[in-house]
Amino acid sequence: MSLQGKVAVVTGASSGIGQGIALALAAEGCAVALAARRVDITQATADEIAGRGGRAIAVATDVTVRADVKALAAAAEAQLGPVDILVNAAGVMYFTMLKNLHEDEWERTIDTNCKGVVNGVGAAFVAIFSKGLRAECVGTGVAWGQVTDVQPGDVGTNLIVANTDKEAAAAEKMGVSIGEKIAGERNSVLDVADIASAVLYALTAPAHVGVHELLIEPRDQMWGDPTALG
Repeated sequence: MSLQGKVAVVTGASSGIGQGIALALAAEGCAVALAARRVDITQATADEIAGRGGRAIAVATDVTVRADVKALAAAAEAQLGPVDILVNAAGVMYFTMLKNLHEDEWERTIDTNCKGVVNGVGAAFVAIFSKGLRAECVGTGVAWGQVTDVQPGDVGTNLIVANTDKEAAAAEKMGVSIGEKIAGERNSVLDVADIASAVLYALTAPAHVGVHELLIEPRDQMWGDPTALG
């Protein structure tokens, strides 16, 4: 299925997985609304897409603020057209030990990774998410009746730089800075392009195919799958 002419909204598009997916969608012919708090960074990516003959806008968005996400959806529709694809890629990733009580980081994780997804779904389609959204879409033609949960393992992005709990990072064998694990064994970390390729696969599958869940981990990742210990 071709993505030419589709309109996509991508949150977390300033770097890492979100930026990679936005660029991949644009390369497939999508018009893309790039959303992130740092609009200066997303504008540079939008300019890059435009320089290649694509259509893109950058919209300053904090996904934890419902009004921001509604404004994002409105801007995308007004400037690019009705939204066909929503990619919730905004997120934070803190490694913390529960006993160390990094409560502010726990709250930011919930606000961004959980509430941000709900806000995105509510603004772009209907106010439900995941399996419930998928069930309601079946037979309607909305988003090709398809909602895909992409579940990436360790990916080589800059999210790791935000970690402050050195004890937890040591337990995960992950330094509290970018690059320390990435510089190790090749099979222990994914590339952004690996995730972007998976998203394109889900979006371009034949119309009768529903790609509901994609769990993608480095070949040698152990801790992402509890069964690996069995």
